[in-house]
Amino acid sequence: MKRRDGQKVVGYIRVSTDEQQIGPEAQREALRRYCATTGSVLVAVHEDLGVSGGLALDKRPGLLAALASLDEHKAGVLLVAKRDRLARDVVVSGMVERLVERVGGKLLSADGTGNGDGPEHALLRNIVAAFAEYERALIRARTRAALAVKRARSERVGQVPFGYIVGADGKLLPDAKEQAVVERIKDLRARRLTIKNITATLNREGAPARGGRWHATTIARLLRRAA
Repeated sequence: MKRRDGQKVVGYIRVSTDEQQIGPEAQREALRRYCATTGSVLVAVHEDLGVSGGLALDKRPGLLAALASLDEHKAGVLLVAKRDRLARDVVVSGMVERLVERVGGKLLSADGTGNGDGPEHALLRNIVAAFAEYERALIRARTRAALAVKRARSERVGQVPFGYIVGADGKLLPDAKEQAVVERIKDLRARRLTIKNITATLNREGAPARGGRWHATTIARLLRRAA
């Protein structure tokens, strides 16, 4: 990697609901490693948790905040762990890259893909964006096909939302313990706690969670559903 001693960097993290293996902490660590290796300074990190890479820019508050931070901090780089974290839509990817360039910055990936200035690097960036969009379309097609099979078999479609259980008649019924946790999450959010702080609070308090521990993506999903 090219040394960028003292270069100010704004990081952006995105995790969608179906990509939990590429978690926010793993992305955050990739940003930190990049900055440590290049001598850059990570001045801000913004997140979109539980957000599809196919959403338009105006539905990505974390990405909009990251773009605003470039100007606020006079930063020269918007950094993502991998280019498909930015978006899984060719138009959105191109739009963000132009917005970054407009304020004199560069859009870079911590894994180094397409970070060069030559035409071959520009081609690689376009290829990565196109494949990310194609992969998103494949996932959606497979999901639709699987759901169609389940419906044909009269099987329940979708996960049981947190806060509910399935009754004998197949209908959703409130679960008292989980509903109490949902109310606790809403109360903490009303106190203006960040999703990260809510996650830490629930884990510290030992609040019941499916899977043993609470994660920021789960909290974000619950808050969206509550809203």
